[in-house]
Amino acid sequence: MWNGLIGDKEDNLISRGSTRRFREMVEVLRRRKLLQGISPEKIRQILEDLGPTFVKLGQVMSMRPDFLPQEYCDELTKLQTGAKPLAFSTVKEIIEREYGCRWNQVFQSIDENALGSASIAQVHRAVLTSGDQVVVKVQRPGIYDIMAKDIVLLKRAAALLKVISNASDVIDFSMILDEMWAIAKQEMDFLIEASHIDEFRHLNADAAYVECPEVNHKLTTPRILVMEYVGGIRFDDIKALEAQGFDMDQLGRRLGENYVKQIVEDGYFHADPHPGNIWIRRGKIVWLDLGMMGRLSGRDRAALRKAVFALASHDTLEMKTAVLSLGLPRGRIDHARLYEDISVLMEQYADLDFGTLQMGILTRQIMNVLREHRIGIGPGLSMFARGVLTIEGVLRLCCPRVSFVEIFARSLELNFRRNFNWRAEFDKFKREGYFLLKKTMLLPEQISDILRMTMSGQTKVNLDLTGSEEPLRRIDQMMNKLIIGMISSALLLGSSIICTTQMSPRIMEIPLLGVFGYLAALVLCGRLLWNIIRGH
Repeated sequence: MWNGLIGDKEDNLISRGSTRRFREMVEVLRRRKLLQGISPEKIRQILEDLGPTFVKLGQVMSMRPDFLPQEYCDELTKLQTGAKPLAFSTVKEIIEREYGCRWNQVFQSIDENALGSASIAQVHRAVLTSGDQVVVKVQRPGIYDIMAKDIVLLKRAAALLKVISNASDVIDFSMILDEMWAIAKQEMDFLIEASHIDEFRHLNADAAYVECPEVNHKLTTPRILVMEYVGGIRFDDIKALEAQGFDMDQLGRRLGENYVKQIVEDGYFHADPHPGNIWIRRGKIVWLDLGMMGRLSGRDRAALRKAVFALASHDTLEMKTAVLSLGLPRGRIDHARLYEDISVLMEQYADLDFGTLQMGILTRQIMNVLREHRIGIGPGLSMFARGVLTIEGVLRLCCPRVSFVEIFARSLELNFRRNFNWRAEFDKFKREGYFLLKKTMLLPEQISDILRMTMSGQTKVNLDLTGSEEPLRRIDQMMNKLIIGMISSALLLGSSIICTTQMSPRIMEIPLLGVFGYLAALVLCGRLLWNIIRGH
């Protein structure tokens, strides 16, 4: 049910406690005075009060600048930090239930104070019986059932909203819920996170200055993840790093180069690169919390390369092509207006200097153009946008002399040179030249056919008037209102005539059929007035 979002297991949960949960949601909205207006801060507070499902929803929404204005995305990023920690006794119960033995048969000790606590899990430092120092990530009990119930309630609300507001062409909230639930289910299965870590380690095996924690697969289960403990210094602890003799500019360049490699070469990148997930240990960059990873297809990476090259060469048409390749149109596109908007964007970078350009701002501007033209983006690209904004912010804070976009552009150029093959390009040129010559030879014959068909009256011309969609839509709305008004008038007139007869059955001396006619006219008139007030 619900477009395949959930399975039988989640569906069976709905009948138990959903009404009570709905009342809790309504009480939170009432307490936060939602009807008195919304703001980015109020939305964040409401999501925090509603619990882990809505916190995760807010985290996903913060990575979708194509759906929300930037100020809302910035506020929702604060949901990434902190949650009320579980009691240590509960943590021990979860470990013992998962392993089927006493916790001290596996660990010498576990630090009672959590290193971090999030909506789905929390992390503790521990020591194995072998003496190895590790961190233990423990999933909150019952989190799957809680989130499954909330998701179904949200899907029902989204379906109702779609019927009432008819706004599915602007915001497909169901798609956001699908994306959020897919991400949440991955984060609730620690075996998937363990596989993410292994894949990341494999792809960065040749990077001498990059590493990630090693997973203890023997002790890792779907609800418990055990990894080596990473000592070291957070990337944003500049004083401590400089005291150890590290050059922040060199570290920044290495961080930027590795993140670009993840995007351009691997198509598999860390989707949440905030400073808490980037540490320095023995001179190496250590990536933590690899539960949320982004993927880019070869097509997406090619479109990104095309966009950067178009910006460098000030080619508006090529940038438009790249934007359309990146996006998923939700309706008919006004190509002339899109070209004009992209041209205005490109004019801001007429004197392009990669040393001062901020890719985060550029990404935000492109997202605004996409949202304006109702062009959505897939999860991979939304994660890319948020990741680039975050990593550039980290570099600007910790090593402002390092330009991420300059690293990105240089990497694309090197990648192009490395993959460029003169023989393949020459073969492609010969092949395309042959097809062009063949079509050119057929041109006189085709022109002759067109002239002959025109003279015999068989020529047909298809016209697509750019910019005509909005006037036609308004005419269509006007005709619909006119039809509704005529039907309402006919119902009122017909019902009034029926009321002068002795037709039965009757309600309060009025024929039942006349009552139904009046009610139908009232509903249609109400809808007509509502559309007029809303300006539709």
